[in-house]
Amino acid sequence: MKKLLSLLLVLCLVFSLAATCPAFAADDDADYSGYTIRIYSNSNSTERTTWLIQEAKEAGFTISIDDNSVISGDTAAVQAANENKDGDLIFGLNETRWGQLINGQYENLKIIDWTPSWADEVGEFKYDGKAYGIVIQNVLMLYRNDEFGTNGKELHFDHWADVIDSGYTWYRQNKIGGTTNANINSAMLYPFTDPASPAGGISIDGWKALWKFCADGKSGGDDYKYGFDPLNKGDVAISEFYSSALYGKIDAAADGSEHPLVGAPTPENWDLVDIKDGTYYIAEYIGILDKAGRTDEQTEAVKAFCDWFGSAEVQADWADEFDSFPCNTEAADMVYEGEIPPIYLIPNFALNEVPGAGMNYAEYVAAHSAEWTNIMTNLGFYWADSSDAKPEPDWDSLDWATLTQAAAS
Repeated sequence: MKKLLSLLLVLCLVFSLAATCPAFAADDDADYSGYTIRIYSNSNSTERTTWLIQEAKEAGFTISIDDNSVISGDTAAVQAANENKDGDLIFGLNETRWGQLINGQYENLKIIDWTPSWADEVGEFKYDGKAYGIVIQNVLMLYRNDEFGTNGKELHFDHWADVIDSGYTWYRQNKIGGTTNANINSAMLYPFTDPASPAGGISIDGWKALWKFCADGKSGGDDYKYGFDPLNKGDVAISEFYSSALYGKIDAAADGSEHPLVGAPTPENWDLVDIKDGTYYIAEYIGILDKAGRTDEQTEAVKAFCDWFGSAEVQADWADEFDSFPCNTEAADMVYEGEIPPIYLIPNFALNEVPGAGMNYAEYVAAHSAEWTNIMTNLGFYWADSSDAKPEPDWDSLDWATLTQAAAS
């Protein structure tokens, strides 16, 4: 899709008419297409990278971005950028990772000062002068209300962790790593924050609850990468999935099941679990890296690309193409015409203050996520094969000072 903004930029590059150029054109002589902008991202499915390369080309930019067959996940994207030291910008990730980037936790990654023309259109989703929101994402707890689920009963929980006492079968992930998996864990652990706890700032009851979620949940091993398939097939009554792909998945649900989920965006045989806490939102951001040896003119090209990509017109295209929800409020209005889907109206506890911590929950997750990963890894959470189920730990005798540290290689 070639939007008006893209056409204007191409005309500017061809005819060098400064008066008609969008605000992000650096000057009359800028030749953005001559510089290859190196991008790192975890929002990099083959479809996304193919679309972005082509749309950027039509808008007058040359970009290089690996799809997820080369780089998969936020950890891999950040590590590759840190090791290769050739990146111009990063987009995607989440608040946890962006907090680390902006605070300088990666030796070779520094985010430069930058403010896009659309900075005022993304609301609270920004690190002022550094990084700005692109896509809003959240994790959802879904259930079937037909004969494969609750038989018409509505589900209401106070907390995500209440699923372990629901009396229904639920899906649980089969590995610790991965952005979606981490966000599910963050949602589960939210009611158990305890800044004084040596167990990564989570009460022991929280780890017990997460263990039960793992031990009693149903994992499909490698057959289920995410929680949509087991729910769609009727293998579980309750499952977890991420918001941006849900409606598209339901539209195609009959392709993967004899008893598919029906109804998008209006549910028919499924619904959202009504959880009093709400859910854990993340936003994917875009920021510009301080790349050694890049000239001022090349930096202007990178800024121009970011201004183009984050603009309302392009973000509306991105959202429409990939079933996502833009941070840019003008883009959201273009796509949804004021009818915001219910999955994006759930209360967001990521920005709630954690009592006694002096930070919101997203910041709390960022501060403790490494400890949580180490605890789960060291104790053996999320085995893929049920025949390899681990014995429940003796919670009263654990050495949390050791468990919060990475295991020796």
